[in-house]
Amino acid sequence: MQYSSESSSVSDPHMIARASTRTHVLVVDDEQDIAGLIKHGLEKGGDIEVEIVGTGDGALKAVNERTPDLIVLDLNLPVLSGLEVCRILRSRPNTATVPIIMLTARTSESDRVTGLDVGADDYITKPFSPLELRARIKAALRRSTADTSELARFGDFEVDFERFEVRRHGKPVDLTPIEFKLLSAFVRHRRIVLSRQQLLDKVWGHEVFVTDRVVDTHIGNLRKKLELDPDGPPLVVSVRGFGYRFDG
Repeated sequence: MQYSSESSSVSDPHMIARASTRTHVLVVDDEQDIAGLIKHGLEKGGDIEVEIVGTGDGALKAVNERTPDLIVLDLNLPVLSGLEVCRILRSRPNTATVPIIMLTARTSESDRVTGLDVGADDYITKPFSPLELRARIKAALRRSTADTSELARFGDFEVDFERFEVRRHGKPVDLTPIEFKLLSAFVRHRRIVLSRQQLLDKVWGHEVFVTDRVVDTHIGNLRKKLELDPDGPPLVVSVRGFGYRFDG
């Protein structure tokens, strides 16, 4: 059977509209059978379209051509590792807040902590359940598209939730995506003690396993960037036995 160029093109405006509203997920995995399984599972519902690349440098090229709504990223990649790809993406303004789910055969806690530390939003180990992966993707997208169209101010700082920026005297403050999410949680709950579990749920979500040590590390890094006066009152206060309180 032959198809003309006219019949193979998408001319129906309703089809174009449906395609434009689908969530674009980039899957980065050099194991084509696994990547194909992910693609099949995610596209069954019709609301997600999947693009597959097999290398780290290929992932960066694909993102430059079209910014995805979410990235599923394997750690063990040729050329550039998944960790290095994640670091690069998090350093770029257009991909700093794109949800990244790491999918890997590495199962140790140290690997999980490293992945989350470089900016991943979630971490799933192989073998995995396609249904669970889809649920994790949906949860990550919900967190990334939450209503944040407003500004908040404290001291010399301004938090722009819509642009995912923090500014001090009008100049940007370099925060990682996790640090920004932590600060957002604190600012929205000023002077309210938040337990580590509450922070885990608000920043990483219910589905992600993260230890208390990871929370404390990120809060320590956030403090260094915000509390510039060593003799001034702390913005983030440790409440022993309970958690943290933001006094900004």
